[in-house]
Amino acid sequence: MSHLRTTVWGPAEFVGLPPRRLLAEGLFAGILTAGAIIGVGVAGVWTGRPALASGEAGLVVAVALGVYLLVTGAGRALVGIVTVLGACLALLTPQAAVGLVLEQRGRVQSVVVTSVDGGPGAGIRDGRYLCSVTGPEGVPLGTRIWRGCRASTRPGDALTIVYDPEGRVPPRGVAPEAGHGLLTGVVALACALVVGCAVAVVRSFRLSPAPAPTGNRPRPSAG
Repeated sequence: MSHLRTTVWGPAEFVGLPPRRLLAEGLFAGILTAGAIIGVGVAGVWTGRPALASGEAGLVVAVALGVYLLVTGAGRALVGIVTVLGACLALLTPQAAVGLVLEQRGRVQSVVVTSVDGGPGAGIRDGRYLCSVTGPEGVPLGTRIWRGCRASTRPGDALTIVYDPEGRVPPRGVAPEAGHGLLTGVVALACALVVGCAVAVVRSFRLSPAPAPTGNRPRPSAG
């Protein structure tokens, strides 16, 4: 049971406060990884590079952190938790970065609703309503808008959207209730990743070498 607990959660063979060196190492690794994941995600959305904007590069960084923790001897459960946090951060960052790009260089325009779909029971996420719209020249937009699209919206109504003049991110509707929930989620995941990484590295501390498995012990010779 002791060996199993050590393998799952890490040996943590210290008394009192954790070693400062390992604490600093864990914090540095967590901050570096979180910064790299967020950085490549924002850069991918800002520049329109699909490999970065899709979160794939961030996933690679998260997996690299998991490998690093395994090499240090961290507990398997903590390695899994930290890797999952990194993967979630890698997938959420590009979504939050879209809002950041539109806030920084987006332009606002009015569009006309041509049709409304969705609602409760339609099988669309959160029962959202989706509005198909056309621009000022009557050209349909390839993206359906859900922000500002409600049950009371009818074809012919006007909606306000914000769009990227460089066309690197899809347009979004402008609605008073639209907040910064995704940014809050990114910050929360980044903090959890840093803390989890620090705990994993600290608990990897071992005073003595790991015991050899029972099946590998030499047997005394007969006679």
